[in-house]
Amino acid sequence: MTERVDAVVVGAGVMGAMTAWRLARRGRSVVLVEQFPLLHSHGSSHGQTRIMRVAYRDARYTPLAGEALDLWRDLEDASGEHLLEQSGQLDHGEPEVIDDIAASLLRNGWAAERLTPGEAAERWPGMAFDRAVVFSPDGGRVFADRSVAAAVRAAEQLGAVVHDRSRVERIERTPTGARVHSAAGSWDAGAVVVCAGPWLPELAGGLVPLPPLVVTQQQPVHFAIRPGIHFPSFVHHPGDTGPLSFGAYGLESPGEGVKVGIESTIRTVTPATRTYEEDPVVTAAAVAYADRWLPGADTSQHTAVTCLFT
Repeated sequence: MTERVDAVVVGAGVMGAMTAWRLARRGRSVVLVEQFPLLHSHGSSHGQTRIMRVAYRDARYTPLAGEALDLWRDLEDASGEHLLEQSGQLDHGEPEVIDDIAASLLRNGWAAERLTPGEAAERWPGMAFDRAVVFSPDGGRVFADRSVAAAVRAAEQLGAVVHDRSRVERIERTPTGARVHSAAGSWDAGAVVVCAGPWLPELAGGLVPLPPLVVTQQQPVHFAIRPGIHFPSFVHHPGDTGPLSFGAYGLESPGEGVKVGIESTIRTVTPATRTYEEDPVVTAAAVAYADRWLPGADTSQHTAVTCLFT
């Protein structure tokens, strides 16, 4: 039997969970379908924390981030959960890049505090800074798993039906929209929103034009934090400065240390070929980065995790 609904959302990571919640809030009948158990670790949305920032070099993102802040607060109100902390976010490195980020912040009405590397190091002694620095007090961090779970619960409270452990087998066009077939059943819907990340080509590649998608396995590393040190969220834009010319980001993750991600060794994968194993080359590069730029990190104590980035 095929059920008729307004919308089917495929994938219950952060994109799918938020989409289902917003559609349900608009009074739509919604089914959210996820192939794995909810809050799984096979995609891009798992883990404790993510950077939240309004500071972008590409000016298109800054106003979108401002709109998103209001929606994050809506979800906090709906769920009763603390999901987002505006604890501040730093960008440092290539002066031209930092100038562009600061200009984008100011143009969109956000605060942008310029600092010298020395001034920044006095304020955040756990870090070393590269040439130019801008601090955005409106950035910070979101709690990733907690946010996905909150959005799913909020959607369910508004009537959305959630099926996890239910792989979508195929999506086909119909005269009135599309039909979704999964292990949990079939639905006719006026709209299907595919939030499947690296699984997008196999689900929707034959239905709509897609840009080229590249899937990589990322490996952030958590380092212990030395006593008395706290880290803001940060993005390092080093430019071509020698052996450590890759970009890096990081933030403090409660109970886990400071999370550091770098763009030195990127492994292109598919969902079928990715591994969950630590790559010692990537870990060594993260240790080298932290030894140079994060004196507040204890690189003798570290753990690595993997995730997919599309």
